[in-house]
Amino acid sequence: MVWELTKREVLGRYRGASFGLAWSVISPFLMLGVYAFAFGEVLKSRWPQSAGGNHSYAVILFVGLIVHGFFAECITRAATLIVANPNFVKRVVFPLDILPWPMVFSAIFHALINTCVLALLMLATEQRLHATIVLVPIIFMPLMLVTLGVSWVLASLGVYLRDISQVMPVLATALLFLSSAIVPVNILPSAMQRLFYMNPLTFFIDQARIVALVGAMPDWSELAMATAIGFVVAWLGHAWFMATQRGFADVL
Repeated sequence: MVWELTKREVLGRYRGASFGLAWSVISPFLMLGVYAFAFGEVLKSRWPQSAGGNHSYAVILFVGLIVHGFFAECITRAATLIVANPNFVKRVVFPLDILPWPMVFSAIFHALINTCVLALLMLATEQRLHATIVLVPIIFMPLMLVTLGVSWVLASLGVYLRDISQVMPVLATALLFLSSAIVPVNILPSAMQRLFYMNPLTFFIDQARIVALVGAMPDWSELAMATAIGFVVAWLGHAWFMATQRGFADVL
């Protein structure tokens, strides 16, 4: 069921479009072009050499956008998962708790497509590519667990508090600008650094850049800790969802 719903998520997004699934490749290029022009050309942003800026700004920026895009897509959609599928709520035998899975798997699919686009971009602009880029999916594993836990909570809250869906896009934007996606944290004042490191995306963006751009291994101990935390978040989120879902039908 999860597999079929995931296919519907991926294919349904491009149904009716002239280029179909090709938009999963075209879209990241367009997004990258906008951000690279705005920050690289208009604002003349440069990544300091001391912070690993031996790649083009567009490439460094794109890694951050891939990680943020995955998380942002999930949290902005999670708040309306149940509200948008009232017919599933009325079917008692339907396991509502699986609804976040297709959403997360669809977002992972697009994140992996974007990683392939990143590899092509590096080959085209820098004529080099580190073999460790294949480890990028491993960086996403603990983030997937965290995202699932958060999605279960948001899906539940979205039924009772409809304003949640209006807040999440703003929060997603804040998570982008308060992470290492656009600016290296180590050049910021110490007080500001603490704020940026409180953003969980900063850790995953930094680890993704290590394996994709530096060509080094990730910090396995920190990844293991992040995975353990991810399991806890996922378990708590699922427990919250199961405890609150009995009231969904009455509210909807």
